Amino acid sequence: MEESEEAMSVQEEMMPVQAGATPIRYTKYRFTAEEYERMGEAGVFAPDARLELIEGEIIEMSPVGERHAACVKRLSRTLNRQADESIIVSTQDPILLDDGSEPQPDIALLKFRDDFYRSGHPRPEDVLLVIEVSDTTLQYDRQIKLPLYARAGIPEVLIFNLPDEQLEYHAQPTDGTYHVTRILKREEQLQSSGVPTAFFDVAAILG
Repeated sequence: MEESEEAMSVQEEMMPVQAGATPIRYTKYRFTAEEYERMGEAGVFAPDARLELIEGEIIEMSPVGERHAACVKRLSRTLNRQADESIIVSTQDPILLDDGSEPQPDIALLKFRDDFYRSGHPRPEDVLLVIEVSDTTLQYDRQIKLPLYARAGIPEVLIFNLPDEQLEYHAQPTDGTYHVTRILKREEQLQSSGVPTAFFDVAAILG
């Protein structure tokens, strides 16, 4: 029997306990993107809170370190210089992947719209390329966000891996997986396959 949307948003789980003890059952509520947006508009979250909605859960993002912030600024400056009138460079803004996920990638290249997406957050079909700058969030970006982007059909995802000083490139999403993956070292460069104006000098971006 098909579950209602309301029933699907509530998940019952069991808390792990010691052997022989009675399992503790608890209910975890999963939010929709609409509910998450309403909470933000109602002032439920602190004004400076760094949050994103991932598969129905509200995730608090790590504070932005100095190197991370500098890398994002270099990316934003580079891409804004390269972009033509068909592209909007979006920096740390939400993307509505589906009803339960609204991540905020560090950079997204969007198809141009006259209203600059005032009428609604960009959806997967609006997104040409996503970039995450990863330091303490590397495993989270690889294991949680990257599969989300693949399932949504985002054509290209770049992860600037700060600890290892490399660029991780992912393209051609099919069945929730990126089938083209490349690792580029500091001395290498990358030309986007889907955005002709987007060119990345890895060393220049990493700083």
